[in-house]
Amino acid sequence: MPVCKKALLTFLFAAFFVGPVFADVESDIKDLQLEKEKLNADIKKLSKQITATDSMIKADNARYKTLQDRYKSDKERRSAEIDSLNAKIRNVAAQLQDERNKQARAKNRSDNVKAKRKAMNTMLVQISKQLEKQISQTLPWDLETRLERAKSLSRDIESGNASEEEAFSRLKSLIAEETRFGDEVAIINSPLTRKNGELINAQILRIGNQWMVYSDDNGTVYGALIRKAAKPEAADGKNVAKDAPAVITYEWNEDLNLAEREAIRFALDVKQAKKPPQMVTLPVSLSVVKEAE
Repeated sequence: MPVCKKALLTFLFAAFFVGPVFADVESDIKDLQLEKEKLNADIKKLSKQITATDSMIKADNARYKTLQDRYKSDKERRSAEIDSLNAKIRNVAAQLQDERNKQARAKNRSDNVKAKRKAMNTMLVQISKQLEKQISQTLPWDLETRLERAKSLSRDIESGNASEEEAFSRLKSLIAEETRFGDEVAIINSPLTRKNGELINAQILRIGNQWMVYSDDNGTVYGALIRKAAKPEAADGKNVAKDAPAVITYEWNEDLNLAEREAIRFALDVKQAKKPPQMVTLPVSLSVVKEAE
């Protein structure tokens, strides 16, 4: 019995102390369960946040990849455009350089043409002046008109009023006229002043630029034109250059012999159709280049 009492007492003592202990444990269990539920709720919330974050990361990755692909594609496109623009720029630069070269060649050709035209203009002026000088020294037959045509041409060339083509054409025409003048045989009836100052009606015959003779209407007075060349004299008393051109003058030689007079009369009759057409030979002594004695 003492043992049972002892056990009972032990049980009661344990029950007395264990009861509060179990109550505390249950409270702790409840607290832990609440904490667990709270933690589970937090875990679910965090899981949702993680899921949302993963979704955002995936979306961001997708957007980044899209942007990266777009950037790469845009970069390649822009690189291709830049290459194309560079090729166009090089092509335009080559065309521009080619155009500059063409313009330079055209300018060179234009300058060359201008230089040639200038040289031709100078040459035409020189030829016209030389022709003018030669005409002034030829026979005094319509001299003023012939000389004025040459002077007019020289003035027009020097002033630029006549182009090189026009000047060449006119110069060619003048030379052709002077050539015909040197080849033609002409006769005119005109008043003529003799060496002694007497004015007579004369028949003047010109054969080219080699003979120029006359006879009056009655066939009593005859003459032949002769050419004289004299050294120029300085008006101020200074010496004249040795290479200065001679002064050319013309005068009538009326001291002719019978044969020379007969030759002139015969030539006039043939030219005026008073005698049949035939060859006429004039003495060399009647030539214009014969110097007067």
